Amino acid sequence: MHKSRISGFIIDCKTDDLDQAAEFWGAALGYDVTDEHEQPGSEPHYRKLDADRDNLHVELQRVEHESRMHLDLETDDLDAEVARLERLGAGRIGFVKRWWVMEAPTGQRFCVVLSKHPQFDQLAKKWSS
Repeated sequence: MHKSRISGFIIDCKTDDLDQAAEFWGAALGYDVTDEHEQPGSEPHYRKLDADRDNLHVELQRVEHESRMHLDLETDDLDAEVARLERLGAGRIGFVKRWWVMEAPTGQRFCVVLSKHPQFDQLAKKWSS
């Protein structure tokens, strides 16, 4: 048995000014931009919005492809969740760092990531493997 849930949304931005993009989306969605990108060891092409009160992870990412949004599904068992989604018709696009980029049968891309939310066990859906 494993668990998964929608973790949040990633706003892919093809932009030279990620800070400006984060300010726009933060204001549009009613979330503050965090200062996590200023911490040592952080990756400079990401900006996180403070969506914790809604139990979501909302982040902007600088990309080279056209701008779009995608969602992340978080899980406690990456292999089991990817296999479950493949049984439903999704396909693997590629493994990046610590997560799988997948494509739904309808063409949308999404990522499957390992769980990070502190209340993951309480919020996630249980699946029999």
